[in-house]
Amino acid sequence: MNTAPKLKQFARCLLASEAAPGEPSGVKETAVFRVCEKLRTPLGRLMGTAGFCSLFSRALTLAAAEVPWLCMLRINADGSLAGLHEPELKLHPGTVAEGETALVSQLLGLLVTFIGPALTVRLLHDAWPELDELNL
Repeated sequence: MNTAPKLKQFARCLLASEAAPGEPSGVKETAVFRVCEKLRTPLGRLMGTAGFCSLFSRALTLAAAEVPWLCMLRINADGSLAGLHEPELKLHPGTVAEGETALVSQLLGLLVTFIGPALTVRLLHDAWPELDELNL
C-alpha cells in the first residue's frame, strides 16, 4: 500500500490547522515552522535533540529531492528550521505550500517508518487534539 498520498493529505491538514488566520502582521513564522515546532518538543523528549535533528535533516533531504528549493533551508542545532525568510528566497505562495507539504509529509513518513503508525498517530493527536480523525 502506498501511503505517500495519504501522508501528503495529512501534512496539508496539519499545515492548514497551523495557518492561523488573523495573525498579527509582524508574525514571520509560517505554518511549516509551527508544525515542526509542535513536533520538535515531543520528539526531542523521545529521541533527544540530536535524534530529532537527524530525523528532520533526513526529511529535509528527501523533500528537497522532490522540491529543489528546499535545499536552501537548513536545520539549526536546536532542531529549528532556518532559511525560509532569506531575502534570496522569494517564492510564489503555491511553491512554498508545495515545499511545506513535501517536508511535513516526509517527516511524517519517517515517523511512521521508525516508530510505527500507532505511536505516530498518538504523538500527533497529543500535538493537535482538535483534529478528530487521525488515521495513518
